[in-house]
Amino acid sequence: MLTGRLAGRSALVIGGARGIGAGIAERFVEEGARVMIADSEVAAGEATAARLGGQFVETDVADAASAERAVTATLTAYGALDILVQNAGIYPWTLIENISPEEWDSVLGVNLKGTFLAARAALPPMRKARYGRMIFTSSITGPRVTSPGHGHYGASKAGINGFIRSAALEFSRFGITVNGIEPGNILTEGMQAHRSEAFIRNMERSVPLGRLGTPRDVANAVLFLASDEAEYITGTTILIDGGQTLPEGHDFRIEP
Repeated sequence: MLTGRLAGRSALVIGGARGIGAGIAERFVEEGARVMIADSEVAAGEATAARLGGQFVETDVADAASAERAVTATLTAYGALDILVQNAGIYPWTLIENISPEEWDSVLGVNLKGTFLAARAALPPMRKARYGRMIFTSSITGPRVTSPGHGHYGASKAGINGFIRSAALEFSRFGITVNGIEPGNILTEGMQAHRSEAFIRNMERSVPLGRLGTPRDVANAVLFLASDEAEYITGTTILIDGGQTLPEGHDFRIEP
């Protein structure tokens, strides 16, 4: 249902070229927002922006100057920054014993440092406007569950949850809310490219609702947090996992 919940709002979606980020940007546009797509993938980002009637800025969220340029581009294009979504993230699969210090720094640089840099860059215009919605993509991996090979990724996402709470407290006096989402396994281009068919089928079997999530499933939750309907919600995250984190064991479909 389209209700115009974001009519007149300006949004910056970092990591918006593909997958979950593109789904969020699309949902925002459907609800009336003007959207700036920021991503390190130029061709994909430009294509998504063109498809949605938005604009694009090349961005490396792990770099402070680049994050600030994304905010400046949004202000220049739309005159305001009402909504920040930091969705950019990387997730290499490497066992802890094989993670190099360089790979560790790379994952935490994009996922966790990028969250901090995006928030810091967006704070001044939101503080001046006495209004803002900041939404960060965390994960069930790290804050709630994990699996082998995700030591750095899980640490980065658990760190995002801690940052959300701190930022929500500090920014509350400026009329800014800070929240996050914790997606489970979402069937994106990235998952299809980097995970085996056997992995995807196994994940499907682990979800009580019987399927993997879609980018639109995630986007609907982000839309809520970005809207005025969520004006009294800050410092929290929404699980979007089809019930994946609920079972105590693998036989949850068997009656005792």
